[in-house]
Amino acid sequence: MKNVDAAPVEELATGERSTRNRVARSILDHGPSTVADLAQRLRLTQAAVRRHLDSLVADNVVEAREKRVYGARTRGRPAKVFALTDCGRDAFDQSYDSLAMDALRWIEKSAGGGAAGEAAVAAFARDRLEHQAVAYREAVETAAPEQRTEALAKALSADGYAATARNAPVGEQLCQHHCPVAHVAEQYPQLCEAETEIFSRLLGTHVQRLATIAHGDGVCTTFIPHGAPQTTPSEASASTAGRNPA
Repeated sequence: MKNVDAAPVEELATGERSTRNRVARSILDHGPSTVADLAQRLRLTQAAVRRHLDSLVADNVVEAREKRVYGARTRGRPAKVFALTDCGRDAFDQSYDSLAMDALRWIEKSAGGGAAGEAAVAAFARDRLEHQAVAYREAVETAAPEQRTEALAKALSADGYAATARNAPVGEQLCQHHCPVAHVAEQYPQLCEAETEIFSRLLGTHVQRLATIAHGDGVCTTFIPHGAPQTTPSEASASTAGRNPA
């Protein structure tokens, strides 16, 4: 039997999210705001604004601050304003993809284009990952050999990749459910290839990239086989890394 209440509940939840996004957007556009400011701009009751702010604070999208007072301070409790957190700002499109794309095009063009340009982008990608992998290397090297993939997944998750490790036939799979550079990697697969090379070296074994978000897959998936030659992470050869599927 069809649940007749499901659709109204879903619509209500969607409406709540939409209004919550309007509250956050208003703070982005106008800066730190009081409940009264938001209620007036959005034509909501102050009670409704407070309810949405409570949810946004719980989600670390906004934070409460004491309102700055210029000149003589009046009596009474200082007004509270709500401002976006760094996490909240990152939720809005700030054209980082466009900036990254322009930078990589400049690197490619400055190197002369063609094979030389591709090599220059690849060198940049490897250098970027080397710096990013410092924390990953520490996490992997302090883990037992059978726990390296799980340790790497946790380190990647701390950087926003929402990574998990799971058992697979004759090996393991490292799954990244989010990719901050997916749109850029569509045009510059060197970013994915450099990451795969780093994974191979960190885990001390041959790895193979099976899928990437940049190629339209739902998850970036890297296969780590059991029984492959094991070395310490610092001794692994980057040349054994698998390439992204075409």
